[in-house]
Amino acid sequence: MHLDTRNVTESCAYTGYVRRKVVFLVVCLGVLVLLAFVSVGVGSVMLPIADVIQALLHHSPGNAETIIWNIRLPRVLAAITCGAGLAAAGVVMQSVLRNPLSSPYTLGISQAAAFGAAFAITTLGAGTLGRLLSDAIVVNNPWLVTICAFISSLVATAVILLVAKYRSISPEVMILVGVALAALFTAGTTFLQYFSSAEQIAAIVFWTFGDVGRASWTDLAIIVAVVIPCTGYFMVRRWDYNALDSGDETAKSLGVHVERVRTIAMLLASLVAAVVVSFLGIIGFIGLVSPHMVRRFIGDDQRYLLFGSCLAGSILLLGADTVARIIIAPAVLPVGVLTAFLGAPLFLYLLIRGYRS
Repeated sequence: MHLDTRNVTESCAYTGYVRRKVVFLVVCLGVLVLLAFVSVGVGSVMLPIADVIQALLHHSPGNAETIIWNIRLPRVLAAITCGAGLAAAGVVMQSVLRNPLSSPYTLGISQAAAFGAAFAITTLGAGTLGRLLSDAIVVNNPWLVTICAFISSLVATAVILLVAKYRSISPEVMILVGVALAALFTAGTTFLQYFSSAEQIAAIVFWTFGDVGRASWTDLAIIVAVVIPCTGYFMVRRWDYNALDSGDETAKSLGVHVERVRTIAMLLASLVAAVVVSFLGIIGFIGLVSPHMVRRFIGDDQRYLLFGSCLAGSILLLGADTVARIIIAPAVLPVGVLTAFLGAPLFLYLLIRGYRS
């Protein structure tokens, strides 16, 4: 009887444990949906939510339908997709490298992808100058830009994987490697700017700011075609990442092929970062901030952490973009500026806490 009572108590405790996580995920999903509707209606022309719903469900007269379908809806969907992809990449990197400070931005992968994209745009003719400040570079060959960005990010990923093989490497040293890689590829981008015209320099600088408003329906289709399958693969492998959180030896004892899982995870995370950077520019700290925010509520279990971080990343990027559109309206502030303001203090806090521990 005592054993049965204990089993019932443990079962109830586990049910409550799971319920709290599920409730958190449902709340985040609801917040994301509500924020998406609000974001579609926010801008230089304010649209009521009722008009937004009407335009989404069926055709409506006036300019509301044109504004929503041609300008704001691609922007909102791009923010949701890229936020989720960057957050998923951050979670996976932190897990497979066992480093809480890992993300595509802090490890220099985003900067490497930016160098590859800038090389394709300025040297290989994959981009042309636009006439408007909001459209400084028009990418006329997105596949070439993405391929160059991915190849460049693979170089940074290979260096990180080589360093990760040394067991004595601490999280702080890994971040220093990321700083070195970021400095190297930033220098490469500066080198390209040195041999560019004044207009090209201005275009490259503007392009690296990070702006989800650049995404067209065609760009969004390519982003979705890469981010969704990669994120789906991460979801399927979430048990392997749980095992890796306990250490390589424990993971191997559970049947996980550690090197293969780590390599594939880093390659796919690099691909996600490369695609986002090649279309939207550098958007920093989403992959770092989102996982740590979610961990405070639902813990480290990858079964819930991965999906929760995707939702949090989408909320953060979409929220930042929404604020960027109204903070100095009618001008639009690049969303990369706001994400840097958001992520830099948390990054410093994590570094300080790491050294204290």
